[in-house]
Amino acid sequence: MKAHKLAMLTATMALASVLEEGLGRSGFNNHGQRVVTGQRLMQASSDIFLGWLHDESGLDDQPRDFYARQLRDWKGSAQIEQMTAGGLAKYGRLCGWTLARAHARSGDRIAIASYLGRGPSFDRAIVEFSGAYAEQNERDYRALEAAVKSGRIAVEVGL
Repeated sequence: MKAHKLAMLTATMALASVLEEGLGRSGFNNHGQRVVTGQRLMQASSDIFLGWLHDESGLDDQPRDFYARQLRDWKGSAQIEQMTAGGLAKYGRLCGWTLARAHARSGDRIAIASYLGRGPSFDRAIVEFSGAYAEQNERDYRALEAAVKSGRIAVEVGL
């Protein structure tokens, strides 16, 4: 007898985008459709169950938009708690590459390449920004450490 895996689905309420406050109402009639469209644009391979729906009455008698997806894809996940420093660094590079690839999928590559040009200006700007961002992270972390040490905030260590 052949074993079959059942797809477990989850539906998540899709609210208005935070960008609507400054940019106006979304062009999508359903906020779930907006989320799904964005995910399909960014992901190299989307969940086959990814979709959206509208519920007029909902649990609280209010109309709501949702997006649905497979809860688990049974492909596993990284156990970062068990990684060595080198493994964590490799995992970080992989995540960064994946994020960059996803963002690259969201734009017109020819238009972006034309805008950036062939010179080193963009590369230099990214290096400058990255350095400033790293320095800000260091300042923020030192401020956090000082707040913990002074007792201004409580920290719980552990899982």
